[in-house]
Amino acid sequence: MAKRNVEDIKRESRHLRGGIADELAKGTTHFGEDDIQLLKFHGSYQQDDRDVRKERQKAGEERAFIMMVRSKIPGGRLTPEQYLVHDRCADDFGNGTIRITSRQGFQIHGVLKGDLRSHIRRINESGLTTWGACGDVVRNVMATPVPLDTPVHRDTQTLARELSEAFAAKSRAYSEIWLDGQRVTDEPEEEPLYGEVYLPRKFKIGIAIPPRNDVDILTHDIGLVPHAPDGELDGYTVFVGGGFGMTHGKTETHPALAQPLLYAARGDVVAICRAIITVQRDHGDRENRKRARMKYLIETKGLEWFRGEVLSRAEGAWVSDPKPITWETVEDPLGWHEQGDGRLFLGVWVEDGRIADKGERRWRSAFRAICERFGFPIRLTPNCNILLHDIEPAQRSEVDALLAEHGIPTVDHLTRVRQTAMACVALPTCGLALAESERALPGLLDRIEEVMRDLGLADEPILIRMTGCPNGCARPYNADIAFVGRSPEKYAMFVGGSADGCRLAGLHTHTVTADEIPGAVRALLEEFRANRRGSETFSAWWGRTQTSGAAPHPEQFHVELAARRSVPQGE
Repeated sequence: MAKRNVEDIKRESRHLRGGIADELAKGTTHFGEDDIQLLKFHGSYQQDDRDVRKERQKAGEERAFIMMVRSKIPGGRLTPEQYLVHDRCADDFGNGTIRITSRQGFQIHGVLKGDLRSHIRRINESGLTTWGACGDVVRNVMATPVPLDTPVHRDTQTLARELSEAFAAKSRAYSEIWLDGQRVTDEPEEEPLYGEVYLPRKFKIGIAIPPRNDVDILTHDIGLVPHAPDGELDGYTVFVGGGFGMTHGKTETHPALAQPLLYAARGDVVAICRAIITVQRDHGDRENRKRARMKYLIETKGLEWFRGEVLSRAEGAWVSDPKPITWETVEDPLGWHEQGDGRLFLGVWVEDGRIADKGERRWRSAFRAICERFGFPIRLTPNCNILLHDIEPAQRSEVDALLAEHGIPTVDHLTRVRQTAMACVALPTCGLALAESERALPGLLDRIEEVMRDLGLADEPILIRMTGCPNGCARPYNADIAFVGRSPEKYAMFVGGSADGCRLAGLHTHTVTADEIPGAVRALLEEFRANRRGSETFSAWWGRTQTSGAAPHPEQFHVELAARRSVPQGE
């Protein structure tokens, strides 16, 4: 039976209620198809343990259904108490681990349907929520997590919370289903921003402070960059139209980097963002979900048309031309740093964002002990690491000793490649994964680092990312080198992004097996070593030597580099 149209499901859902409450009251292990779509708005995905799927199928058993619950954490900002709530949830309801997302949230995997209400209620009691962490709404608003004591850094966090509150769906469905357990009123309900069918697709907003592009600002539907002459905040340059999801072989789908739209005074930023969202709401493609992101609307209608629509909906807003901006790196500030107020912050690397006790490296035990003993506030980074902040200098040695006791590697023991590499969750929980990612990347990096040492390139800053499918959750399409799952043990190899996140990669090799990846990387690095100029980085060398026609264009993500090179420039 064909799946129901998602637009119809939203329209008939009574503002995202559907049959979720009735299903929760049943003793079944899983939800029906319509409610699976609606659950996303509430912050949860229905999944199953794919490691045992075939075995259970052979035995005539149903799938091992589980839920993933995602917390929405604007700017990645957590109190130690909120962290500890997630830590307890991981044991009480999940699989004993916490996953930092590439959008500065937390995911708990392995939650059973019968525990879903208790889990979500506990997250809300901590002062956070799962509402809008998924679904066709504005999702978690990201902001640079660096806790420097400057007006600009403080305001980016403030703005992230303002935007999150302004664009939260107003339906009472969430509180009725998960918190109160009853309808507050029978009065008609309205969604003043989203309307009856919400947005055509998910919508992402990020805020980054130059020159550190830690938020990967050009990958968002809306990217906001502050302008602060003489250190005092004036306003924000607004970028629009980023997005990375695509489908292998379908050239009408492709990644896109956001483009500068305008510059807005600080007091008008929320209004400008609201206008942008409503343009996408009213004109985004609701017939083809693969073409429903805002990047395709801008591609179809043009940036000038889009700017005109936005300004007509934000009358009175003070705007001007976008400011010039220079980015240097997407890296997190790992290790110890001064905050500017006499205190310190510490960036701690977390392998693939998975907070777990893995053999000698006991991240989960370490972070729990730090929260309980010191009570430091926490920031989650877009690269899936953790920043601990407001640390007194006298506490530094004690913190170092605790981390060493738990086997947590310091930045001095990590290559630049290892520090920045990122993988999506993929198997065994993600239902979209075509290949391994999180479980495969650490071993793959071991082999790539061996190649780099052998070539005398051990300290080179090369951005490597991996995903289990082409949806791009780990942002592969602007990495120097990326591997995107096609099928078990097979990946599309993309090359040519940049370590500052400002250039799109292209399809280099249609298919490489997991075992072939180190050799494929070696071939690239040998060419780089032989032809680089001076201390030129891999990103700079590729940009200088490997261009192959106008970019970006859809074919560069679906046609191999060799075939693109055979086409004369400009065709």
